[in-house]
Amino acid sequence: MLLLASCSTSIKNQTENKFQVVSPMVMDTTYENEYVAEINALQNVEIRTRIKGFIETINVDEGQTVRQGQVMFTISSAEYEQNLLKTKATLKSVMADLKSSEIELDNAQNLFEKKIVAKPELEMIKAKVDAMKAKVDEAKSDEAQAMLNLSFAEIKAPFDGIINRIPNKIGSLVEEGTLLTVISNNKEVYAYFHVSEKDYLEYVVTAEQGKQKEVSLRLANGELYNQKGKIETIESEFDKSTGTIAFRAKFPNPNQILKHGSSGKVLVKAELKNAMLIPQKSTFEVQENTYVYVVDKQNTVQLRKVVPTVRLQQLYVITSGLSATDKFIYEGIQRVKEGDVIVPEKTLFPQIVNAKIN
Repeated sequence: MLLLASCSTSIKNQTENKFQVVSPMVMDTTYENEYVAEINALQNVEIRTRIKGFIETINVDEGQTVRQGQVMFTISSAEYEQNLLKTKATLKSVMADLKSSEIELDNAQNLFEKKIVAKPELEMIKAKVDAMKAKVDEAKSDEAQAMLNLSFAEIKAPFDGIINRIPNKIGSLVEEGTLLTVISNNKEVYAYFHVSEKDYLEYVVTAEQGKQKEVSLRLANGELYNQKGKIETIESEFDKSTGTIAFRAKFPNPNQILKHGSSGKVLVKAELKNAMLIPQKSTFEVQENTYVYVVDKQNTVQLRKVVPTVRLQQLYVITSGLSATDKFIYEGIQRVKEGDVIVPEKTLFPQIVNAKIN
């Protein structure tokens, strides 16, 4: 019985000392960098009055879709109609005066040819005609301005879009420049985000290789937007205070889900050549440093610090701490400590396909 108990204990201890060990995997992979983005509409314009008056009609509602050229507001126009009539009358008057002066000039010209009128008198009549022509031009300009002011009484949509808040209601007295509403064209949107100088240089290299920079967008609720975007442009200089540079990506927005001023995260794919990968479950942290348990040739457990640079799905990409031939404990790290002697069981590295950043 003592012999059987001793054998049972030995088998139990041997089983408890067995641990799966793996070596780092070196492979090419991709990951996604996340950048906080600000969403801007393709067009977002403030609609303001260009004349003073009372709001007579409001033909749209907040959140309504409008078409280019659609009348949205009308301002009281009686004063501008009267001013237009006045300028038209003035124009008719000065044109009549001009015609009279031109007749006078024709008569003076005939008399001058008959040597009845002196040349200075003829020149004076010519100057009078030129002055009347100038008055006609001025009257035409006043009439055009009056017509323009009258046209400002109707505020039309400058493009297809969606109406924002309308702060002033019918009957409100508005001054020139008063904000009536904001109209946004959200058929496409811009996502502005800032990247570090290192990421910028990596992007430049891939762009020079002719690789398309298609990006994704993670919405504020954590879900991926169902449309892909494309990086269109980069600003001309770095922000000295942050050391970053702004990128702009354009996303289609057929269902008008994205709104001007909303936020999200742009996901930009990046490539890693000969990346060294280890499972996250094989690591633990001590005072903000990351460690694994390495198993040496004598099967003794040793503590080893590693430096992860990129977090993938269930994996870390590390830059130092391990070589491709090192063996470390894959799972069960809570049951060992440095200096323990274990029974290693070599296991295959988990197969990772299309690893993505969390």
